[in-house]
Amino acid sequence: MKKSNSMLKIATRFGLILAVLTVVSCSKDDAATDETDPPVVVPPVVSPSFPGPTYADNYSSIASWNTRSQWNLANVHDPSVVKSGEYYYMYQTDASYGNAHDGHGHFFYRRSKDLVNWEFMGSSMTAAPAWVKDSLNNKRARMNPALPPITNPNYGYWAPCVRKVGNKFRMYYSIVVDNPITGTSFDTSWSERAFIGLAETDDLASNVWVDKGMVVCSEPDGLKPYSFTGTRNWEDAYFKYNAIDPSFIETPEGDQYLIYGSWHSGIVALKLNPTTGKPDQLKTLSDYGTRIASRSATSRWQASEGPEIIYNPDTQYYYLFMAYDELSVAYNTRVARSRTITGPYLGINGANVTNGADCWPMLTHPYGFNNHTGWVGISHCAVFQNPDTKQWYYSSQGRLPEGVPGINVSNAIMMGHVRAIKWTEDGWPVIDPERYAAVPETTITDASFIGTWEQITMNYQYKTIQKSVTIYLTADKKVSGAITGTWSYDSTNKTLTVNGIKCKVSDAWDWESSTRKVTITYSGLTADGRPVWGKKIN
Repeated sequence: MKKSNSMLKIATRFGLILAVLTVVSCSKDDAATDETDPPVVVPPVVSPSFPGPTYADNYSSIASWNTRSQWNLANVHDPSVVKSGEYYYMYQTDASYGNAHDGHGHFFYRRSKDLVNWEFMGSSMTAAPAWVKDSLNNKRARMNPALPPITNPNYGYWAPCVRKVGNKFRMYYSIVVDNPITGTSFDTSWSERAFIGLAETDDLASNVWVDKGMVVCSEPDGLKPYSFTGTRNWEDAYFKYNAIDPSFIETPEGDQYLIYGSWHSGIVALKLNPTTGKPDQLKTLSDYGTRIASRSATSRWQASEGPEIIYNPDTQYYYLFMAYDELSVAYNTRVARSRTITGPYLGINGANVTNGADCWPMLTHPYGFNNHTGWVGISHCAVFQNPDTKQWYYSSQGRLPEGVPGINVSNAIMMGHVRAIKWTEDGWPVIDPERYAAVPETTITDASFIGTWEQITMNYQYKTIQKSVTIYLTADKKVSGAITGTWSYDSTNKTLTVNGIKCKVSDAWDWESSTRKVTITYSGLTADGRPVWGKKIN
């Protein structure tokens, strides 16, 4: 489970406390050139004038509630994005630098017409619905032995998911009760239940939500002890599935599913009644969903969470995105896919993620281009589509690293990131290296790639920032510098192949440059599913 606390994010998962707070190339014609031909003069590539975003990555000076009108994408965590009319709406977990949001409601949201400039709108829920406390204490009264009611529960408000379903918008939200089941210490008791609820509105602009009550909660896995002495046994924990981090999908056939789960026993798919948006019954543990992903075939305690699921009609696959590892630094994004909603979900190597195989490809990882501190904690994503252009996007928080000089608790700086998604020829998503800035598309040719680049090949390393190296792409289709080899470019498919790795190319905004400017980037995957990001710097 997760909870915002002080200037860091503190994750409480069943008593466990975790402190947090395009290489491109263009090929020439294969035909030989006569030796007497004059040398080819490559004209410089002139970038069009473009007044891109200038807001700072370090927003600590405007982090307070009184300056919220200036936040833009400051103080974003676990976003969910949906389009309605001319606006995109982004909803999020209760989290902010210095807990600036405290006392001002819950499930904060903002809106944007262009995915670049965002207007902070405030909260979408004023207080926990009464059913949460009622359900909690009704369950406590039925325990054996019965437990006294919790008069003033400590609530955490996490990870809403907003989707348009028919003519309404649904918000599936998480409220956790951050109290020990028994006693006063997490050293002797598992933590209390998490609940997923449902609210609906006809119009996001109205911000008038009608609460529909509980959808699912964390339930005991048989007669498990809820208190313990000595070293706790994580494999014998009280709850089976952790009822947080909801994601919703409606299949092309009209079936509806809630995808949820975190850290304990994996990710599950729960079939819903399409009229109510809830399961028809919750009587036995099997009613709580079918497990579709697990990070381990043997351990019930596993660092994966934040499922997000989409169906891509172009590839006819369901894609399950997941966050791996702790959320303050090591967070990274994995994806698996399946032909059916309930799996099995397979990785790029064909491994069965539903049965506990490690999930590849990895799509994001802590990283740093030159002239910047780098970004960490990049996961628990929203994956959404522009309904008009059909372009897919990836959004998440990005944290500054720990210990950045001059910033108090720098790892608690959580900036919202939005990136475009491209699709490889074999149907896997790749994430743009640079954040989306609505840079106009230009005609990218072989000549566009000749120059100096930074490339990051992201090998998985726990809590380690993957840094860029400098390479050079030259007119003779060679790669030199820190990496050597060859390159070529397919302009029809905007695909740059660097040393055999096919990368999707994008016009981009160089956020790290001392004077931000337009550039081009590439993004691809190695054969075993490691991201390769490149950015032209000169």
